Amino acid sequence: MPAYYYFCTKVTLKMKNTLLIALLCLLISCKNNSETDKETHVNTTENTSEFNSGTSDSLIYPEEKHFKSIKQITFGGDNAEAYWSFDDKQIVFQSNNSEWGLECDQMFLMNVGETFKKSQPPMVSTGKGRTTCAYFLPDNKHFVYASTHLADENCPEVPLRKNGKYVWPVYDSFDIFVSDLQGNITAQLTTEPGYDAEATVSPKGDKIVFTSTRSGDLELYTMNIDGTEVKQITNELGYDGGAFFSPDGSKLIFRSSRPRTEAEIKEYKDLLAQGLVQPTEMELYICNADGSDLKQITNLGNANWSPFFHPSGKKILFSSNFEAERGFPFNLYMIDIDGKNLERVTHSETFDAFPVFSNDGKSLIFSSNRNNGGGRDTNLFIAEWQD
Repeated sequence: MPAYYYFCTKVTLKMKNTLLIALLCLLISCKNNSETDKETHVNTTENTSEFNSGTSDSLIYPEEKHFKSIKQITFGGDNAEAYWSFDDKQIVFQSNNSEWGLECDQMFLMNVGETFKKSQPPMVSTGKGRTTCAYFLPDNKHFVYASTHLADENCPEVPLRKNGKYVWPVYDSFDIFVSDLQGNITAQLTTEPGYDAEATVSPKGDKIVFTSTRSGDLELYTMNIDGTEVKQITNELGYDGGAFFSPDGSKLIFRSSRPRTEAEIKEYKDLLAQGLVQPTEMELYICNADGSDLKQITNLGNANWSPFFHPSGKKILFSSNFEAERGFPFNLYMIDIDGKNLERVTHSETFDAFPVFSNDGKSLIFSSNRNNGGGRDTNLFIAEWQD
């Protein structure tokens, strides 16, 4: 992503906020082992064992009938790209919360039931470079994520506009790594030149899908969870990214901005040569996990992205601003995998995105600007889902 990126969505969180302020269109991504940090995590975390503890019905808008209850789990800064462990006991997410001493996105870990209002969760990335799109591996003891730290320990610059248009950077310094839950990198899965990021793992636990520029374009690839048997999945010009597997691992859903006219193609290629993409027009595509039977399932206009399969495998939840006249708000929508029966899920006036169902299908975690006092913070919320 870029993540947010990332989108992994995926843009960076700072990029997302800049986009909202500008009324443009889309957000779219060294582990501190000191005893002090460990004590802070243990002693000051607001740990709530009951799901409904801290839940406020006021966080649910009247039209949001799929939310039985909702709980806010972060309070301040920008938090997104939150993903469940396979046993649904932990969550890994990215944040650039300046109060945690961050200059750009790093990865953090929390137990389900915890909230972080006055404390900082443990960082599980290196604290160097920029990171995006963490995702648990099946053992619940490791996760994959992308980072730029091998190229530069500092945060890379974030260009947001080119020739007056909103853009995302596609850092060729992103590679995909495996880390344990203490923040120790245990493997590097990609070494090809160019952008490698936006990795997510199949619910079957056997494959990873990711986006790469190794072909000269932004395409989807799959590999085994040890990085072997890399296979290209898409091959049409345009930005294919933010892919997720269906619950049975047989299909992929992803977002794509595919240029069609000569002018669009030239603009896309020129930007990509500079390590940039323009994500203001994106639609959703679905295909088999091997890339076959590719179909476009939305044709809504504007930015449609951060798709995730409903637990049934028959519907897709995603974020879109297609109803917005000035680029926002972004809300969550649901649509059948054949592109029928579009339904609006959230009714925010600002930003809802990155919906991800728990593996048991009972809960939905997502990022939202709701309940931020009219500020810029993007926080994580967990909702009890009801069909």
